[in-house]
Amino acid sequence: MVLSNKSEYALLALLELATCYPNGESLQIREIAALQNIPNRYLEQLLATLRRQGLIKSIRGAKGGYVLARDPRTITVLDALSCMEGLDAAVPTDEPTPNTIENQLIQEVWQEARQAANLVLQKHTLQDLCERRASRAQELMYYI
Repeated sequence: MVLSNKSEYALLALLELATCYPNGESLQIREIAALQNIPNRYLEQLLATLRRQGLIKSIRGAKGGYVLARDPRTITVLDALSCMEGLDAAVPTDEPTPNTIENQLIQEVWQEARQAANLVLQKHTLQDLCERRASRAQELMYYI
């Protein structure tokens, strides 16, 4: 299992938006791109997907930009990954029916691994990530 660049960049953008959520501030694409070192054009596409899926909203005007559509405590990492990858990881995607006992065993273990991964991803929210980031930043400041 590998985290794609698309999903990683989307999570980074969502993390920045989650940081601004308590203040009600919006962030523009160029601000998010600069903060997380994401190419502007690529970020535009990712944000458009996140908006279509209802995780973020766009605000028009001079002070416009993007904001989270919901509280960061209600958006899970699984929500973000499902949005970007189009996966419903709980349901296998058109996998061929195993025709041997060995194939069935392998598929059962793989399905169990996917379910375990989903449980972990569903357990963590954007708010959790923000809190972890703040905690790590404090640790770094302490050691410097």
